[in-house]
Amino acid sequence: MSGDRLALDTATLLRLERMSVAAKNRIRGTMQGKRKSRQTGASLDFADYRLYAPGDDIRQIDWNAYGRSGKPFVKLFHDERELQVRLWVDVSASMNTGGETAGGSTKLDHAKKLAASIGYMALAGYDRVGAGIFGDRITSVLPVMRGKASARRLFRFLEEAEPVAAGDMEKALAQPGALPRQPGMTWIFSDFLYETGVSETLNVLLAARQEVVVVQVLSPEELNPAYNGDLRLVDVETGAGKEVAMSGKVLKAYKEALDAYTVGLRAFCHERGIAYAMAPTNVPVLEWIATTMRQTGVLQ
Repeated sequence: MSGDRLALDTATLLRLERMSVAAKNRIRGTMQGKRKSRQTGASLDFADYRLYAPGDDIRQIDWNAYGRSGKPFVKLFHDERELQVRLWVDVSASMNTGGETAGGSTKLDHAKKLAASIGYMALAGYDRVGAGIFGDRITSVLPVMRGKASARRLFRFLEEAEPVAAGDMEKALAQPGALPRQPGMTWIFSDFLYETGVSETLNVLLAARQEVVVVQVLSPEELNPAYNGDLRLVDVETGAGKEVAMSGKVLKAYKEALDAYTVGLRAFCHERGIAYAMAPTNVPVLEWIATTMRQTGVLQ
């Protein structure tokens, strides 16, 4: 695959540059960026004054204040630090479905577009961005980078991600090196349709001092199935099949089960301070960002 398919058009890039990834907690990075921390340092955003102390940079003395008060006050500025953002995209087989009514875009295609957009937004804000692809293990990792010039590398990396047969989120993200060593923000783009391991994975990320964002990517066929008649349903990951007479009663039971699962996932996230957002594949990326994601507070 070329990588150019994920290259966003100029109008989209300009709109994304007007927004930024907003961490709820101020996170001190290792290099100066554009994100204010609670520390004071060397940005141009004035914070406060304090009296001069031996060892202070005399260039920071406000001589106008000294002339008025006779006391040497030093100007303090917010120390602007970058946020380290990690993007994880699920490429398990269930993600490679759902293109029937979404313009041929599978859940995986859509997840790549979402990750590309969030990643570009962070890069444009001088945050550091890394990405990873996982199924039942981590299949590839893009090292942390910064600056808009890195966007093409990110787009190509995401575009080249191929689906795999099986998925195991807990096993994959428990691999050595999967967890960031410093505080930051971790985004996971997945359908989260796992029987086990989701809550365990999210708890581990929280313990690693990550601000976690859960993006549940589902297709219209999953959210509102319109099947009828006698069907054979096949699990795309295990290959197991089951004959089902698709009726209104069966569809109602399925919808109730899916609603219960998504509501439970959302509640789990809310209780732990994790941002949760549903991302239907038939909702355009910019529309989703401007509405759903703005409401979560993690974008501004």
